[in-house]
Amino acid sequence: MDWERDLPSWPLNEHSQRVDCPPHVWHVLEAGSGPTILLLHGAGASTHSWSNLIPRLAEDFHVVAIDLPGHCFTKAGTRWRSGLTHMTEDIWALCQLLDWQPSIILGHSAGAAIALSLAEIMQAEGALPKIVGINPALSEFEGVAGWLFPLIAKSLALSPFTANLFTISGNSHQKARRIIESTGSKLDDGGLSYYAKLMSSRKHVDGALTMMAQWDVTPLAKRLSEIAAPCLFITGGLDQAVQPKVAESAAQRLQDCALHNFPTLGHLAHEQAPDLLLDLVLEWLQASAAH
Repeated sequence: MDWERDLPSWPLNEHSQRVDCPPHVWHVLEAGSGPTILLLHGAGASTHSWSNLIPRLAEDFHVVAIDLPGHCFTKAGTRWRSGLTHMTEDIWALCQLLDWQPSIILGHSAGAAIALSLAEIMQAEGALPKIVGINPALSEFEGVAGWLFPLIAKSLALSPFTANLFTISGNSHQKARRIIESTGSKLDDGGLSYYAKLMSSRKHVDGALTMMAQWDVTPLAKRLSEIAAPCLFITGGLDQAVQPKVAESAAQRLQDCALHNFPTLGHLAHEQAPDLLLDLVLEWLQASAAH
């Protein structure tokens, strides 16, 4: 994705800025004032996935959203810091540089794992942010995929040319539709157009592959019982990418975690029904503040 060429057509671009915080040059989207809420998208997505939530959140919060390293407009300064631990460290460094003290962290899929990992850092410093995880990806692949997929992803990520194999071309809109619907979600043409553009970008695809190749959530999963941050996990009953049972299992291990399922939504629940999701999140935040 090219900053000069593509940013003008990206959602909420009037709130975008570039921030150099080594090793990466980040795309940061910032709006509103009040308590800080940090939004973290999942692998293969971008800040666009929050575009229907941010205007409403910005009425009461200081909202900050970022593109993960190698994704969309964030330029990764190295290929070797795309795993959970390094990515968490680099995002925390960005927070410190910009003097962000998130009181709420909202993450989707892999972004929820990063949110919990950030909560560990903040807890060690005496802070307990509230964590909202949408279809949180907190388990390893089951069966043969547990060893086969990571091996494939790592071998693909070793070559800068392999991203070309996964970058879609031709009727990118229709191909994006098939990929998105395979996760259990259905988006309108506007929402699909952003994923079609991302999937047509070799650099973005390479960033997503590199992240998947280095991803290991097992150590975090073993430490869930140590996390004291109040959590809300939201799942989609039709999610084909991360089964709801993953969140259910993780919620049982956390010290304080509420769980809510929307039976008719899929993996991209926050893009399918942003107002429905946001009503739940705001209600939970208000109730947890009263305790």
